[in-house]
Amino acid sequence: MLLARLPMTMNGVLMTLYVVTGLGRGYGAAGLVGAGVTLGMAIGAPTVGRAFDKYGLRPVVAVCGIGTTAFWIAAPHLPFEALAAVAVPAGMLSVPAGSLARQVLATLVPDEERRAAYSLDSISIEVTFMVGPAAGIAAITTFSPTWTLSALGVLFGGTAFLIWLVNPPIRDAVEPGVPAEARPPLRSWLTGRLLGTLLVGSGTLFVLVGTELSTLATLREHGDIGVTGLVIAVMCAASILGGIVHGTVKRSLPQGVLMLLLALLVVPVGLAPQPWWLLMLVLIPTNLLCAPTLAATTETVSRLAPARVRGEVMGLMDSFTRMGLAVGSPVVGFAIDHSSPAWGFAASGLGGLVIASAGLIRWRRRRTPEPAPVPALAEAPAS
Repeated sequence: MLLARLPMTMNGVLMTLYVVTGLGRGYGAAGLVGAGVTLGMAIGAPTVGRAFDKYGLRPVVAVCGIGTTAFWIAAPHLPFEALAAVAVPAGMLSVPAGSLARQVLATLVPDEERRAAYSLDSISIEVTFMVGPAAGIAAITTFSPTWTLSALGVLFGGTAFLIWLVNPPIRDAVEPGVPAEARPPLRSWLTGRLLGTLLVGSGTLFVLVGTELSTLATLREHGDIGVTGLVIAVMCAASILGGIVHGTVKRSLPQGVLMLLLALLVVPVGLAPQPWWLLMLVLIPTNLLCAPTLAATTETVSRLAPARVRGEVMGLMDSFTRMGLAVGSPVVGFAIDHSSPAWGFAASGLGGLVIASAGLIRWRRRRTPEPAPVPALAEAPAS
């Protein structure tokens, strides 16, 4: 799954560079295509997840893998208008490596060990974001855009084939002679607690994308764009360290508290824009909470999701996190454009708090009794 996530971290920057340099269009046009792919992923994730629940892993991965490979191989041969038109359906057919990894872990790992497993999964995400975009930029600047996008398609197809070949379990095995569990009705599992947890996760991604955008804007404003790679690497390393601690301690902070600290710690970062190394240092505390917050969200969703609809629920989680990304970029970008990068950090934290607060309110106003507390908004049990 680490390999399967690598091309997903490359596709955004590669598509942007291709549209701008290869097709001679502006960044707005590139953003339109990128937004189409992201929107398609958000729309398609629950549907693909439901297909996993109904048909199993191999048929769905085969269809999605073929579709994604065909899109990226054909992309450098399409005019801009056609590229924009097929962006949404191409996104809908993407192999959901993230939600698939979470399903596999929920199946293979006992409840009491899931915090450690999902912390490790969050760490692997940080590793892919440290490697993927840089490798993609190096490839497209060294080789032609046509070759690079085609190679990305082959990479998508290759990783999909590996998943198909390994065929990891995505739901608990059914004993011979025992009828398969019936699909539970929607209202029985789409509860206030689940929706609240998903909204908190969406707020987390709002904060993260806003923080990254504000960091880039601050470094650019002060002529320090050359150290961007180092600053982002330190941010990722801090998140990895936080994920290690979260996964190894016997008792972790609740999801709500982690999200609150993540958002509050980023608000004052804009007060220390210079020198660049000071900005890097003040970004460490909020990034220490990045992987733990994501891991706590995933752990809670896996506990709340009935096994029979786990794929659909993980797909919903993908949709909510992508919505956080999609909303965060323009909102924080607007704040930066009409004030300064320092206000971008404040907008990131406060905006994330607004979304998370809506989730917490929804969680507390559940209409029906639910199972015992889970580690999302109550303390995690000792492992």
